[in-house]
Amino acid sequence: MAKNKITVVGAGNVGATTAHIAATRRLGQIILLDIVEGLAEGKALDMAEASPIYGSDQNVVGTTDWAETADSDVVIVTSGMPRKAGMSRDDLLATNARIVKAVSEQIAQHSPNAFVIVVCNPLDAMVYVAAKTTEFPKQRVMGMAGALDSARFCYFLAAELDVCVEDVHCVLMGGHGDDMVPLPRFTSVGGISITQLLDASKIDELIQRTRKGGIEVVNLLGYSAYYAPAAGAVKMAEAILCDKKQVFSCCAYCGDEYKADGYFVGVPAVLGQEGVERIVQLDLDDSERAQFENSLAHVKELVVKVDGIL
Repeated sequence: MAKNKITVVGAGNVGATTAHIAATRRLGQIILLDIVEGLAEGKALDMAEASPIYGSDQNVVGTTDWAETADSDVVIVTSGMPRKAGMSRDDLLATNARIVKAVSEQIAQHSPNAFVIVVCNPLDAMVYVAAKTTEFPKQRVMGMAGALDSARFCYFLAAELDVCVEDVHCVLMGGHGDDMVPLPRFTSVGGISITQLLDASKIDELIQRTRKGGIEVVNLLGYSAYYAPAAGAVKMAEAILCDKKQVFSCCAYCGDEYKADGYFVGVPAVLGQEGVERIVQLDLDDSERAQFENSLAHVKELVVKVDGIL
C-alpha cells in the first residue's frame, strides 16, 4: 500500500510545527517546502535527528523544489505573512492573496488530485483564492480556522469548569475573525449543554475571549500562534487520509447550505476520504442566524476585495 504524501508549504513557525506533528502522527512522507534556501532543509534535518529520541522515524524532507511535492495527497498551505501586534487579519489580504495564488498554481501543476487545507489569513478569503486558482472540486479545498477556534473555546471552557478538555465539544460558525459565531446551544461538556453549567454572562465572556484568541497570543508573543493552528491542520489532514468521517468546524464551500450562496465560510462539516463530504445543517435560531449572516457578509466583502487585487 502506497504511503501517504503530505506537503506543507511554508517552513515558518506554523509550517514547521505542522510538519513535525504530522511526522509524529506517522501520517506518511512529509515534504516541507519553502522559498528560503536552507530553511526547510535545516528544519527537516533537525526533526529527523530527533527520531532516535522519539523512537520513530521522522519522515520529513525539506526542499525549495516544487517537483519534490509531486503527487501529494494533501497540501497544507501555511505560507504568507503572519499577523503582528497592531494588525488585523484583514491587513494581510493583498500580500497573502498573491502568495496563495502563486502557491495554488504550483499545487494544481504538481498535485492535481490533492486535498488542500489553507491555514494563512485572512482565512476564508485565502480558501477562496486557493479554490479559484486550482479549480479543484470544491470539496477538496478547505480552511483550518474552525478547528483552531473550536479548540480555543474548548480550552477556555474546560479551564473555567475544571474538566477534561476531551469532554468539551464545541461548534463555531462564520468567518475566522472577530465576528466568528461560537454556538453555546450546540456546545457541551460530557453531553451536558454549557447553558446548564455556566450563566449567560460567563459564557459571553468566554465567547469574546475566543473571538480575540488570536490577538491575545499575538500581543503576548509579538506574532501569530502556531502550535494550535498546526495541530488543527494536521487533525483535518488525518481525518481525510484515514477516512474518519469526523465532524469539524472548518471553512468549507456552501451552496444552498445556510443560504451562503456559494461562498467558503466556517460551518460544521464531515471530513473523510472525499474531503468535505457534507455540511452539517443546524437549525439556527434568529439570533444565531443573524450573527452568521453578519459574519458571512464580512467574508463576502473580503472576497470582493480579493477579486479586485488578483
